[in-house]
Amino acid sequence: MHNGGMYADDWSRWHDDLERRRADPHGSLSITGMYWLTGTPQRFDDVPGSWAEGPDGVTVTLGPGEELTVGGVRLTGEHHFGPVDEEGVEAAFGDALAEIARRGSGYIVRPRHPTNPQLLAYAGTPAYAPAEEWIVPGRFVRFGGTQEVKMGTVVDGLDDIVESPGRVVFTLAGQELALTVFTEPGQFVAFFADPTGGTTTYPAGRRLRIAEPGPDGSVVVDFNRATNPPCAYTEFATCALPPAENRLPVPIEAGERRP
Repeated sequence: MHNGGMYADDWSRWHDDLERRRADPHGSLSITGMYWLTGTPQRFDDVPGSWAEGPDGVTVTLGPGEELTVGGVRLTGEHHFGPVDEEGVEAAFGDALAEIARRGSGYIVRPRHPTNPQLLAYAGTPAYAPAEEWIVPGRFVRFGGTQEVKMGTVVDGLDDIVESPGRVVFTLAGQELALTVFTEPGQFVAFFADPTGGTTTYPAGRRLRIAEPGPDGSVVVDFNRATNPPCAYTEFATCALPPAENRLPVPIEAGERRP
């Protein structure tokens, strides 16, 4: 198996790196608002310009003395972003950023300010001490073709439809369990919930990244690396909720705890 001391050191480095990224000046803790655009131009206190959506995507109209920078290009006056995707576009102003992105059938603008009190007051996320018992071997079982999985989100009425290649099957506490996974570059991610949610861990569930399977379909499921989603840190998030089949019956006393 793993050398316990070496594993604990490796886990600590991983969690420190995660915390550094979480406390990034433009990370999720810096978000000061989430604004849904409409056909009527709207102004918001914490971002320059007047914003609207239309059939051809997002438009901003910048007034006198207002500017944004996108990809090194200074924008003034009226600018059409076009039909941005889920990943979105970032526009800089001063030391802040505005994220313009698609969510469901609509568009949002989310300003990110390094001076947001929530970011400045962030004191870190507690976690369970890493333990070998939560590192379990598993196998990836591919669906016949990809399957679309509909997941609710923390925003009422907003659903997320994501393609899944299959599920990871493993044994924990004497039970055979499975998690439906989604693909990220070079790895899988599973959104899961368990009976610790709402007591020691974040109620809406956590995320677990799993390295891609070996040639024989083998994977390692390491619950010590379960992380909180962005919505654990900001009300201005649209995180997907775990699909029903990813609600595990076994309490997962591993990984990150409630912030």
